[in-house]
Amino acid sequence: MLGGTLPRLSRAPEPGWALNLVLFQVGWWAVVLTAAQGQPGIGIGVVTLSLAWQLAIARAPLAEAALIGVAGAVGLVLDSLLLATGWVEFTGGALAGQLAPPWMFALWVNFALTLNVSLRPLQERPLLAATLGMIGGPLAYWGGAQLGAMTFLNAPAALGALALEWAVLTPLLAGLAKTLKERLRP
Repeated sequence: MLGGTLPRLSRAPEPGWALNLVLFQVGWWAVVLTAAQGQPGIGIGVVTLSLAWQLAIARAPLAEAALIGVAGAVGLVLDSLLLATGWVEFTGGALAGQLAPPWMFALWVNFALTLNVSLRPLQERPLLAATLGMIGGPLAYWGGAQLGAMTFLNAPAALGALALEWAVLTPLLAGLAKTLKERLRP
């Protein structure tokens, strides 16, 4: 950096990005802590309120809803695969014996709520998105395990799979957020 100037982001931050980041953290903590205590409905309710607020203020609510639906579905499938491999167990068990519990879906929805707001700069930086996903994704699961929301039955395999999963999904979901917003804008 010359002259102490900071590099510019390709676009100005989305209005409300700081609130979005705070709501993401509140949602994550609410879901994980209430799931660990066997009361996941409370955390799911917190994320549902954030979801309703986000859709109410979104510039392209249809695009936002599509992104959230895709992210939630993909996350549910991938977390269910981790469960099926025997690498993890989720507090409260599996839905129908095979699917990750609904509170894990809520965590994916919570993450998707950041992709067009506080994490929007990642839409233009896929390598950074992959790097942050590779580190942040497994750390979030590790944190959830430390708080009692899940258990690693094979931590090396699960954390390796999570690092790869998040390194691939974070830039893909960020790119999907951008594409949907451009194509489904009113």
